Amino acid sequence: MQDQASAFLNKLLQSRDNPKGLDWLEKQTQKITSEAIPSKLFLAFSQASRFFKKIELNLSEAQVEEAERVIAGFQPQFWDELQAARTILLLSYKADKEKWFSTVNQLFETADMHEHQALFGALPVLPYQDDLIPRAIDGLRTNISLVFDAIALNNPFPEKYFPEANWNQMVLKAIFMQRPLYKIQGLEERRNPALAAIARDFAHERWAAGRDVMPEIWRLVSPFVNELYLTDLEKTLESKDELQMKAALLAMRESAFKPAEHLLEAHAELLASLDMDAIAWRNIGEEFQRTRV
Repeated sequence: MQDQASAFLNKLLQSRDNPKGLDWLEKQTQKITSEAIPSKLFLAFSQASRFFKKIELNLSEAQVEEAERVIAGFQPQFWDELQAARTILLLSYKADKEKWFSTVNQLFETADMHEHQALFGALPVLPYQDDLIPRAIDGLRTNISLVFDAIALNNPFPEKYFPEANWNQMVLKAIFMQRPLYKIQGLEERRNPALAAIARDFAHERWAAGRDVMPEIWRLVSPFVNELYLTDLEKTLESKDELQMKAALLAMRESAFKPAEHLLEAHAELLASLDMDAIAWRNIGEEFQRTRV
């Protein structure tokens, strides 16, 4: 799997107009693969920014599909050239488990912000996945959006490996940092009653402080709507903020709670303007992010 991912990323970079960078990358990967000396990886990983820029990869539809075939959920279309180059360097380092972790842990401990972005973004393509879980969870302590996003957004690793408590912690922090929830892979599948209760508590804290609530938060409660949640959704409908109202209506539409039906009927016209559920939530998330710019 690692070789496939490396070959795919190499192919992406080969299509870019950067012969100097590609020549440097090939020489470095050969050195790292043949000698497996940690210092060579450290130096190349750091120097990569001299040869590759943070220019978005912008994959074609066919390339996005190919990435999915390499690893389920792999989304390098959200990466830049520098991330891809650093991941190739990382994948070229072959060592036994103990030595590999010793080396990679040193990279994590000394990395700057953009190096952390590459390391955490590469989680789904690295070896020893189960043993990387503590490192990924520890990374969530960051308050740097760039680093947090590399773990939480467009990344299949948390959905696949995080225990429920850590998953919930990640989603709550995404809400606190106002990151786009629709970019969290597996959000729909991993909704749970504890997370819904956490989201409700957070909403009440925001309201008590006189602040608005992130509309995507109601996506987390929709499977668990009861009298308590319905009261919150009614309050959201009373805000007269169309985006907030759409989120509340969508949550009620997804729920199986019968008492919500009369509220849906009262807002039938606005409800009819919503698309399919997943698309509607994404649209709500995208619109909310635009309002923050």
